[in-house]
Amino acid sequence: MPKCDICGKGSIRGFQYSHSNRRTIRRWKPNIRKVRAIVDGTHVTLNVCAKCLKAGKVQRAL
Repeated sequence: MPKCDICGKGSIRGFQYSHSNRRTIRRWKPNIRKVRAIVDGTHVTLNVCAKCLKAGKVQRAL
């Protein structure tokens, strides 16, 4: 699974409980986007989560 290149956020695992309290393992995935960004004056493709995009931690390349 991809991780955010800015904050390092990745998927986490936990249990999904049914009505009878049976447990099955499930996974929560972050909202990861591939973004062309400017890093040190060059265009680079990064995996960035939506929270970092909204916060403006990445300068997007147009």
